[in-house]
Amino acid sequence: MLGRGAAGGCGLLLRAASRALSLSHGRGTVVVERWWQVPLSKEGRPPRLHPRRHRVYRLLEDTKHRPKAEMELILTQPVEDLGSRGDLVSVPKRVGRNRLLPQGLAVYASPENRQLFEEEKKLRQEGKLEVLQTQSGEKTLRFLRSCRLEVGIKNNVKWELNPEIVARHFLKDLRVFVPPHALKLPDEPITRWGEYWCDVTVNGLDTVRVPMAVVQFMRPRTKRHRRRLAQQQAQLAAHREGLL
Repeated sequence: MLGRGAAGGCGLLLRAASRALSLSHGRGTVVVERWWQVPLSKEGRPPRLHPRRHRVYRLLEDTKHRPKAEMELILTQPVEDLGSRGDLVSVPKRVGRNRLLPQGLAVYASPENRQLFEEEKKLRQEGKLEVLQTQSGEKTLRFLRSCRLEVGIKNNVKWELNPEIVARHFLKDLRVFVPPHALKLPDEPITRWGEYWCDVTVNGLDTVRVPMAVVQFMRPRTKRHRRRLAQQQAQLAAHREGLL
């Protein structure tokens, strides 16, 4: 049980807290107008307000329902689906304030920052600074790191794998255009089936190693049929294990 003094102190604290909460307000503006127009008064006299009628208002606009304005930022690092360093982007305020600015991924697009990044861009174009990878290049690198290339070669002819053949399979199987000069194969000639690798250089900047399997060529219909049979056998084996 609390004494009278403690109870009185708690009551004062609660009243002070409620007063502080009641004084807080949201960051919004409400535009209203009087429902009944105030009649004009004589010159030099204050207007005559009706005690009730002229205190009725009509809501015109509540600014909290306006579309959220976006903020302009300059990226300091490459950000997925946004851009590369030095790009001017417009993002929702919550994204800029909660993600980009606290993590140091962007800065405000102030005149000083704009001038700083413009000078940096000119130096990169002149070759005085290192060229950065583009956003599409970063996406290509991430995609190639998760890929595995399969090259089908016929066995009835003598063959040797070259960059032109590998580039055609990149475009055919992975839907990625890789020029032959951006490919590097092992130094030893590839004349047999097996597991190999190839290095792909994106935009002449970054290189990623892609696993590559050289296998016997099969027609697409035969390959799909064998794949379907393998899936059916796997499902049958799983069903048998479930019954046991």
